[in-house]
Amino acid sequence: MTAAERAVPGEGTPAKPPTIYDVAKAAGVAASTVSRALTRPGRVGAATAAHVRQVAADMGYKANPLGPGLRTGRTSMLALVVSDVTNPFYAEIIRGAQSAASEAGFILVLVNAQESGRIERENLERALPTIEGVILAGTRMSDSAIGVMAKQRPVVVLNRDVPGVPGVVLDNAEGARAAVEHLVSLGHRSLTYVAGPEASWVDGVRWHNLRQAAADLGCRATRTGPRAPTVAGGREAADALRGTPPTAIVAYNDQLAIGLMLALQNRGVRVPEDTSIVGFDNVYPAQIVTPGLTTVAAPLRAQGRAAANALLAARENPEAVAGKPRTLPVKLVVRGSTGPVRRTGDR
Repeated sequence: MTAAERAVPGEGTPAKPPTIYDVAKAAGVAASTVSRALTRPGRVGAATAAHVRQVAADMGYKANPLGPGLRTGRTSMLALVVSDVTNPFYAEIIRGAQSAASEAGFILVLVNAQESGRIERENLERALPTIEGVILAGTRMSDSAIGVMAKQRPVVVLNRDVPGVPGVVLDNAEGARAAVEHLVSLGHRSLTYVAGPEASWVDGVRWHNLRQAAADLGCRATRTGPRAPTVAGGREAADALRGTPPTAIVAYNDQLAIGLMLALQNRGVRVPEDTSIVGFDNVYPAQIVTPGLTTVAAPLRAQGRAAANALLAARENPEAVAGKPRTLPVKLVVRGSTGPVRRTGDR
């Protein structure tokens, strides 16, 4: 019997669309099996999934991917929040998180916070009814706001340590020390740190660790900023360093470092002969600028996968990912933007 023949109480009465329970009855399986076969086929046998799909097609059944989930809180959707979707830093994180989510049968929804804690909160408030968990990458929200969010949905935070909330961070202490050791080995006796966003947890941690490593190694560290973590922000930082630039500069991220380097070169400053520059993250543009950018490389795709897996684990067992954030290793990648001190002055 077709859907049109089924439940037609009188002539001229439109047929009711089949429900998931109608499909389950016709296929001889449970409604939950139908749901998994149509939305997460990897969770049922291939023959069963094919049988259910054929029955559903014959009956004209069309699944609403959100409808049942809005009632049950199970929508197979996770949210990944990034502070700026145009920042190449997030490309590999997105890929890693998406692949892990897809393997588990989930869809990853991208939320662009535009470097604004207010926009981030507003977008998440609208998304919460349709998602099962949130990955906060580069969040600009306060710890208290994140804590409130974590009471509503499972949350994993990247590159930040929020008490009581699972997280994945990079080994910023090791990265900062590797950068300073490299510069000191080249004869630099002072460095300037170009700071990133004021609301960035990572910025504060990197500056603290750079200053500590510099003190341990007999190197003087100063700070300028904050600046937007963009190429434009790097150009602004270069304008603030008018006059004789420092012999060594460490930037909050690669984009800042690249903007700074391009602006200095336009002024006739030679890199690395006059100024050595180090970034953080090892995004793709760091490999193609001239000279190539020396940078602290982060395992970005692995970080995205780790965050998605931690979020999925938190859905099933919050205690499984409780405690201190997981720390991933970093390494210094040396390219042409750093070199020995070749002029007199403050070293």
